[in-house]
Amino acid sequence: MNKKSEEFLRIMLDFLPSADDAYRKSIADYGEVLETVIIEDIFMPEIIKLLSEERNINLLESIFKYFEEVSNDEDAHLKNIFSITVLEILGNDRSILGTAQKYMGTKTIQLQIEADRALGRI
Repeated sequence: MNKKSEEFLRIMLDFLPSADDAYRKSIADYGEVLETVIIEDIFMPEIIKLLSEERNINLLESIFKYFEEVSNDEDAHLKNIFSITVLEILGNDRSILGTAQKYMGTKTIQLQIEADRALGRI
């Protein structure tokens, strides 16, 4: 795992402190930090819940502002992990994706479309 990925996980924990116990348990269970497992199984259910309830608008705006920064980052590993976890999962449910798109920046939308295309969704 590279420095950018470590930073991504740390920032996501800052946004979603309730995920800390599950994050630590995942590391204990697997004996290492598995980025995709943590993002898919721990962070994304929380983000999907936030999007489905659409109550904590400030948190959603902050998370998606950060996602736009990640989408514009030059680190290929981070962008790849982000695309195959966060963006693919957002595309799994069209209504959730529609809500998410209200908060997405231009580059995040572009990467999400590319993720859908790579999966053959569009």
